[in-house]
Amino acid sequence: FIQMLRSAKKRDVLQLLRRAPEETRPFLVEAAVATQSVASLAALSDFLDFSQEPKSLLEKFLYSAAFSPRPSGELLHLVLDKLDGKQLAPEIWETGIVAVGSLVGKLSQQKLCGLQQVVERGVEAILRGLRDAKEEPEVVISLLALGNARLPETIPTLLEHAEDGPTAVTTAATSALQRFPTPHISSKVKRVMRRIFHQKRKSYDKTCRLAAAEILLDHHPLPMDVINIVLATSQMETEVATFLLLKVQSSLHDHHHLARKIMKDIMEDPRINNYNFFSKAGISSSFSGPLTVTQDLTSTFGLDLLFLEGGFLRKSVSDFSLLSHGQRLRAAQVTFEAQGMESMMGENLSEGEEEPELMAGMSATFFDVQLRPIVFFQGYTDLMAKVLLSSGEPTSVVRGNLLLMDHHQVIPLQSGLQVTVRLQGGLGLDISADMDVSIWEQELKTSVNTRGSLAMDFQAELDSPFLQATLRSQTEVETSIHFDTKLRFSSSPVLMCLQLREEQVPYR
Repeated sequence: FIQMLRSAKKRDVLQLLRRAPEETRPFLVEAAVATQSVASLAALSDFLDFSQEPKSLLEKFLYSAAFSPRPSGELLHLVLDKLDGKQLAPEIWETGIVAVGSLVGKLSQQKLCGLQQVVERGVEAILRGLRDAKEEPEVVISLLALGNARLPETIPTLLEHAEDGPTAVTTAATSALQRFPTPHISSKVKRVMRRIFHQKRKSYDKTCRLAAAEILLDHHPLPMDVINIVLATSQMETEVATFLLLKVQSSLHDHHHLARKIMKDIMEDPRINNYNFFSKAGISSSFSGPLTVTQDLTSTFGLDLLFLEGGFLRKSVSDFSLLSHGQRLRAAQVTFEAQGMESMMGENLSEGEEEPELMAGMSATFFDVQLRPIVFFQGYTDLMAKVLLSSGEPTSVVRGNLLLMDHHQVIPLQSGLQVTVRLQGGLGLDISADMDVSIWEQELKTSVNTRGSLAMDFQAELDSPFLQATLRSQTEVETSIHFDTKLRFSSSPVLMCLQLREEQVPYR
């Protein structure tokens, strides 16, 4: 469809969009964004009216732009023009600003001189959103957009919010900093992370402290940092300490981990590696292991579960990553968070900790693009309404078609002939998540369903006056992964069941 649209005029694309039945419009919008021709972008500009179109179609357009493998400056211009100075629904503005962050990050990686101006305009739009934000969720979404952009010059802004902001802001800023590659985690960043972890200036939420510890452990850690983190666990609650010590130990088993050698050396010291530290009997866990291993590619599955002292799930992170030649791609990461449940269950808060508002939600990152977080409920009244009026339908996180690869190259051969190579790869993705809290049965269920199909089309063509040869290969693969957790906290200890189901993978 993209190949067809590449040769179409603006008038034709516009007519196609306007006359298409409603159910095929999202697909056409995705294809027009992926085409990225001058004509298709101009047609989209005329067709999309951000004050009238259904939200689902606008979100489809914005996410298609965010996932674009090699976006053009014109695409970012189009997104910024559509967001600029308009009264938008909050979720459209949030999706838009997250998409701008992703586009800015990808365009700045291309390092093309002509893109400098539009990249600066994109960064300014995010920073303006951060400055003008009146509500906490607006600050959070702008910080997540900076995490998508991963621009070194925004690190001071993220550090400021990480150290001085309220809990939700600190959490968003530290998770944005976690997205930066090791060369950008400077000694200044590490100093701030130490102050947060060791609570030098004020007390921080346990999830912020853990994120700060992970930044210190994951990027060329200093032996002193590892030792101080292990020593600090003796002053922590059982669950947080258990989780952190498992993080330290899992880096020993991970052959790609930057800290592996340092950890090995430290673990030889009996003052650190002893029963006193490593016998914490909490139910929190942190696990990471390979799914497939080939010469060029390793895919891993990781699962982090952080519980509260009373056995309630505070945070769960399931992560599918691809590692190849020293590069890491976060293919899919889904995070569930629930807070404020302790007081509802009649538990006491730990000393110095402020009572958090009752809330449950999730956030997801796909192909290194952080999506807009989804809130399941906020506050007790909202929870009661959701429990009583629950539709039982899972929440759709992302659904659509993405162009992952789009490569065209002409190769001159020694004989003087030329070969034209084309490679295109598309991904159909449908991810839904569900969180079900039953107050009466004292149960919590979460489920993430991921279905995807990847199609690749490769063509090499030799064309000369006396000879024509074409080599073509088409590959299709489908996969479906279901991850369910079920917790019953009516009795102590808490009963927990985790299930990861992978259906057969047809490969053609």
